[in-house]
Amino acid sequence: MTDTDLREFYARYIAMLNAHDLRRVDEFIDDEITYYGDRATRDQAFASLSALIDAVPDMHWELQELAVDGEHLAARLVNTGTPAKEWLGVAPTGASFEIIEYAVYRVRDGRFVHMANVHDAETLQRQLTTAPSPRSDATVQPASTH
Repeated sequence: MTDTDLREFYARYIAMLNAHDLRRVDEFIDDEITYYGDRATRDQAFASLSALIDAVPDMHWELQELAVDGEHLAARLVNTGTPAKEWLGVAPTGASFEIIEYAVYRVRDGRFVHMANVHDAETLQRQLTTAPSPRSDATVQPASTH
């Protein structure tokens, strides 16, 4: 896949996630992958994504940056949502979150064969355990990327 093909592929993947249309996950994830460094199946990745969307029904990913190097992708995204069920050991409080996610992927034959991401779990936990702000325009500013 060309650089342009990979960028379009990733844009379609994010659109699928934001539509919560996980029935299409097989278009994007290979049958067997490495998932956070461990061998996994597409069904396991699907289950993980399904559990996330079940707990955070308004989960949204916004792509900020995408770097492509051969078959490797690196993305910086802003994730937002409001958990409706217990998630990451925290009962829902009505609090929303906005965090930065960094994700890396490897694509082979038009599907992910490696997927991993990291985010600031401490900030996420703090946002989820803090009472909702009466200000709807309050946002978390990402750290400088210099």
